[in-house]
Amino acid sequence: MERKQLEAKAEEYLTHLCRRIPNRRVGAEGNRMATEWFAEKMRAAGFAVEMPWFNCIDWQDEGAHLLALNGEVFEVFSSPYTLGCSVLAPLVVVRTVDQLAASHLTGMILMLSGEIAAEQVMPKNFPFYNPEHHQQIVRLLEEKAPLAIITATGRNPELAGGLYPFPMIEDGDFDIPSVYMKDVDGEKLAQLPRQQIALTIDSTRIQAKGCNVIARKPAGDSQRVVLCAHIDAKDNTPGALDNGTGVVTLALLAELLADYSGPLGVELLAFNGEDHYSAQGQKEYLKSRLTEFSQIALAINTDVAGYVQGNSAFSLYGVSDQISSLVREVMGQFASFQEGEQWYQSDHSVFIQNGCPAVAITSDQFMRLSTEVTHTPADDLDLVDYGLLVDVALALEQVVRRLNAVI
Repeated sequence: MERKQLEAKAEEYLTHLCRRIPNRRVGAEGNRMATEWFAEKMRAAGFAVEMPWFNCIDWQDEGAHLLALNGEVFEVFSSPYTLGCSVLAPLVVVRTVDQLAASHLTGMILMLSGEIAAEQVMPKNFPFYNPEHHQQIVRLLEEKAPLAIITATGRNPELAGGLYPFPMIEDGDFDIPSVYMKDVDGEKLAQLPRQQIALTIDSTRIQAKGCNVIARKPAGDSQRVVLCAHIDAKDNTPGALDNGTGVVTLALLAELLADYSGPLGVELLAFNGEDHYSAQGQKEYLKSRLTEFSQIALAINTDVAGYVQGNSAFSLYGVSDQISSLVREVMGQFASFQEGEQWYQSDHSVFIQNGCPAVAITSDQFMRLSTEVTHTPADDLDLVDYGLLVDVALALEQVVRRLNAVI
């Protein structure tokens, strides 16, 4: 297949994922459309496909409203996956964990501001990373049981990307209704402590289903290389770089490997949940496939690749010298690749944490993109260089074929 054809396909595929499919959040109809589209691409390239379904929470939001008794209206946003409410109660402002521990919040509306609201709190049941101080905040909130929570948040690009304000709480397992607002508006609201305010959240949790897509060649159990990308996206973004480009790269790779018949098995895996609070797809994959991890010779994850500025970057994790040399040699054939710093904020961590050697592919602008672009409406098609995606797919094809000689 000629390069121009591959670039045209990359553009066609990404346009389909980001324009013709309405929303790729886990549990949404658009997410199901995306997984079905990917599965069909895999089957067309001769891969055996499994689509194991899992239960998950989707969410419908009709907005939130906050009114002070002096008549002033404050702009607030429903925390993703929050329960709804309609409450009238006194406001209590808390700025530190110590203040939270000492506060009486029964029958109150709580506002978290300042130090305690400086970063997003990990979901209570998130399995891969959940620091103790986050768990402490969640425990105290559930023990104190306010009627509802307001979080006044500023800018924290390293932890919350380009969102301002950002939702401090994003957790479908946390049952106290909550909203978030800009920190400057929170300071105005804080001048009204112990006065009653009215808060309404019109949102509903929806029992839904999602699935991973697992495409294998050959179909049976064998030593294999796993190449993955997450197919879901945040609710408010087209998800072009995060991670439509990773999915498109796998679709191109499947076509490049249509004639593949090597002894090393190949698994192309569309994870479904990297941008969902529960990471349900990742958890389900681990639950059902963990006994097979000893068969994984190498895992390669692609996320936030193909940015129009700069190069693609690859990084290595626990990879043998022989495979490291192979990967570096292949990537070195492409002017668009460079070796980058290690990073762990994606699905290669699922494999690293379970003892598998791994490679991660992203943009050399990853840190800036993750703090300014991803998870926002700006993550759109105009940020993508389709030639870079073709380079990634061609490089991965070489890696797969040449691994047969060293494993």
